[in-house]
Amino acid sequence: MLVDIGFNLTSSQFDPDRDAVLARARDAGVEHMVLTGTSLEGSRRALQYAQEDPKRLSATVGIHPHDARHFALSDLPEMRTLASHAIAVAIGECGLDHNRNFSTPKQQANCFEAHLKLAQESGLPLFMHERDAHDAFVEILEPYLDGQIQGIVHCFTGSRAMLSRYLDLGLYIGITGWLCDERRGHDLRDAVRFLPLDRMMLETDAPYLIPRNIRPKPRSRRNEPMHLPHIAQSVADIVECDVQTVISETGRNAVQFFGLEDRC
Repeated sequence: MLVDIGFNLTSSQFDPDRDAVLARARDAGVEHMVLTGTSLEGSRRALQYAQEDPKRLSATVGIHPHDARHFALSDLPEMRTLASHAIAVAIGECGLDHNRNFSTPKQQANCFEAHLKLAQESGLPLFMHERDAHDAFVEILEPYLDGQIQGIVHCFTGSRAMLSRYLDLGLYIGITGWLCDERRGHDLRDAVRFLPLDRMMLETDAPYLIPRNIRPKPRSRRNEPMHLPHIAQSVADIVECDVQTVISETGRNAVQFFGLEDRC
């Protein structure tokens, strides 16, 4: 099955036509979508949307590193409550982003560790973000990987060496339309050749990162889950295998990782 593990349905970019976006995803063969929680309010809304169609939608609960400056320990009780909902399938989006530093590195680290502890408590897997912070990210994360917590590095854009380190830690890797960007996707295309299919999942990160090589070129630069088959085909071309194999393997990984067996 085709699963989009990273879809920001709560984005205001989808306010005019959410139902149509979901319908186009269905028509494109996307069978399940995991809605990303990036703040307390965003996590609440992701859960609300997912409740409307639990067979096709589920949600994560977390605070993006950009918003770590707004995190306080007093937020944890509500995060626990949200994470206990049956439709919640992961803790995150959480992690480190030292590219823009909208929150300070210390604020990000404190927020990230709180998510790691919540994952330990809840037993849910981690949905993680890392950009320009690989060494610090691994240093914080590694002590929590005791064999009981699973994690995925969402929207991986790094090098083969970074990929190898994440795989050594037992992490899964999320692949987006960054792969299709001729300007900045070179390292990722090289790394994907060394990414086993049993450690890969697919995502759009919509409305961001529309694949730049879609032809004919879409009128809108807003990404949607309906473009996930294009990402799957791009992966298949790079690793030189049948696209249905990519869809089957990555879908199986997503179902097992997020515990979607009873929904799909």
